Amino acid sequence: MQEQTVAIKGIKDGLLISLSPTEEWLAITADLAARIDQQSAFFAGARITVDLGERPVPKHELGTLKALLERRGLTLWAVLSDSSTTIDAAMALDLKTSTANPIPGRESSEGTEVSSQEEGGVGVLIKRTLRSGRSVRSAGHVVVYGDVNPGAEIVAAGDIIVWGHLRGIVHAGADGDETAVVCALNMNPTQLRIASYITTSPPEKRRKPSPETASVRKGQIVVETWSTG
Repeated sequence: MQEQTVAIKGIKDGLLISLSPTEEWLAITADLAARIDQQSAFFAGARITVDLGERPVPKHELGTLKALLERRGLTLWAVLSDSSTTIDAAMALDLKTSTANPIPGRESSEGTEVSSQEEGGVGVLIKRTLRSGRSVRSAGHVVVYGDVNPGAEIVAAGDIIVWGHLRGIVHAGADGDETAVVCALNMNPTQLRIASYITTSPPEKRRKPSPETASVRKGQIVVETWSTG
């Protein structure tokens, strides 16, 4: 079986990208670029932490990686490494660096590995309220047992289900899946997107909160009563 050269995982500070410590550098970066280009909506605007393990990466190679991400609208925020060469390079580029358990949430339950397969994609289960400034991205579905506050954001290739108040920004079907849905016990998002369709809540939504689901119907997003029957 071919070794996976790029592994991507959601963490509370953005995305954690782990690169193979043994594969040729140009092949790895080309693979990463292809993954990002294939799922551009999922990656859009993400803050990236790169885990390079024991691989020594000199400044010019790390700078190339940083530029590769920036050209795609991503920010290289931190570098995890056990190599002094890599750490020196990261410091020279003004990047955050660390070794063991470096970034809070590296093993957080608020993120999970991104699947490169079309079927059986993994998802994210969050058992708390998402406060302003928090961002969650998943190559599968996202389920939140709590509220999504204004200023919080969820981007998912699959469905988004909020067992609480939805008042932040959500984007379901981020890779173009128009069959994706958004469900919430109280649907009042700042912005709601499904695939390429977008809508916002009316400014005067004073009716009694009730469970609702949003889906794409005849070229527009339709919100209706959430029924499991």
